[in-house]
Amino acid sequence: MNGLPLSEIIRNTADVLIVAYLVYRGLLVIKGTRAAPMLGGLTLIVLLYFLSRPLGLVTLDWLLGNFLSSIILVVVVIFQDEIRRGLTKVGLQPFFRRSGTKLVDKSIEDITLVCSSLSEKKIGALIVIQQEVGLDDFVEDAVNIDAELNRKLLYSIFVKDSPLHDGAVLIDGDRIRAAGAVLPLSFNPDLDPNMGTRHRAAIGISERSDAIVIVVSEETGAISIARDGRMVRNLDASALRDSLNRFLSNKPAAGEEQEVVA
Repeated sequence: MNGLPLSEIIRNTADVLIVAYLVYRGLLVIKGTRAAPMLGGLTLIVLLYFLSRPLGLVTLDWLLGNFLSSIILVVVVIFQDEIRRGLTKVGLQPFFRRSGTKLVDKSIEDITLVCSSLSEKKIGALIVIQQEVGLDDFVEDAVNIDAELNRKLLYSIFVKDSPLHDGAVLIDGDRIRAAGAVLPLSFNPDLDPNMGTRHRAAIGISERSDAIVIVVSEETGAISIARDGRMVRNLDASALRDSLNRFLSNKPAAGEEQEVVA
């Protein structure tokens, strides 16, 4: 019986499975983002290109042919945020992870108590808890503190008389690394148009890293937490504490499917 050798069959099967897996993971990265309709539009353009030649649409064929000749560059430009997020997730696999300092129970409790107190007094706050992805690019212009995490120090940064209260505080492990940091805003068109700058900044940095971001609204005192470009709003102290313990201990998030950008 003539046919491919077993080694060739195994190699071809592995090739197809790897490509299928990469496509599947890529679709998961863009699922629910503004890149999804962009991918649909790009697919439509490719379909028109293949139909233009048999239909005799010479001008359309020439135009789309020149456009698609630079398809790699087009894809990189259009999906740069999604590509960066996908590569970041690859780098966060256990093999690549750095052994960073994790927040201990006392630090989580201090953050929770400070956020609860700020919420009661309607004092705005933005707290970024760094994880595996470094945030050096976002703290270059911030005020370096490098102090042990302390609830009194953390609270004092956000009081309205403080010159640093409008910026974000970066926490790395059990230390307050910097304050007064300016974070990139999210331009996700699906966000609530009434969402303030702090909340957009929280979602923005969570889209670009694996950081956990806590926001206290100055208008309502509501506590929110952002992660992976999604935000859960209107948390009380108990829910915030549980979320921090769940996210920072890398345990599966039982209620994570309820996270919404609102």
